[in-house]
Amino acid sequence: MAERENVRVTDARTLRALAHPARIEIVEHLNVTGSTVTATEVAGLVGLSPSATSYHLRELAKYGLVEQAPSGDGRERRWRSTGSSLWIDGDADQPDAAAAVRTLVDLYLTRDQQRVRDWLDRQHDEPAEWRESSAMMGQQLLVTPAELARLSEQVRELMEPYRVRERLADPPAGARKVVVQYTAFPLD
Repeated sequence: MAERENVRVTDARTLRALAHPARIEIVEHLNVTGSTVTATEVAGLVGLSPSATSYHLRELAKYGLVEQAPSGDGRERRWRSTGSSLWIDGDADQPDAAAAVRTLVDLYLTRDQQRVRDWLDRQHDEPAEWRESSAMMGQQLLVTPAELARLSEQVRELMEPYRVRERLADPPAGARKVVVQYTAFPLD
């Protein structure tokens, strides 16, 4: 499949539709892997029944975040992402959109904080090379808006060659999926 464009989510209705942990996981899985799935296949990923997952897939499709994919036999319903990544970009001047962005971001932050806690709980069981190569860091920088935009773009470009989607077919020996969380915003 050819590389798809980013999906930019801007309207409050779509933001609210996405603001469910299972829907976030479904869209992220499809974006990251570029695969097609059935509701049954993705049910285990999100911890729901196939019928509940099917409902979430239909809702995501209603808002243009996933779509039906061609299936080999025409009997099973397969789904795929409509893009390669998701960009949350609600209009901060619209109260409904700003509130929807906040709700969605809170879900992402809760999920990401749990991922960090899970890592801290299990890191003692990991090989030393993984413990030593992992990092949590925070830096305070003094930058202009243009410099911050350039820094964010450089980080994005730096990570691009390592995206799961591009490496799934032939991963290097010893490779594991990792999450990189990057935030950059003014303190005051």
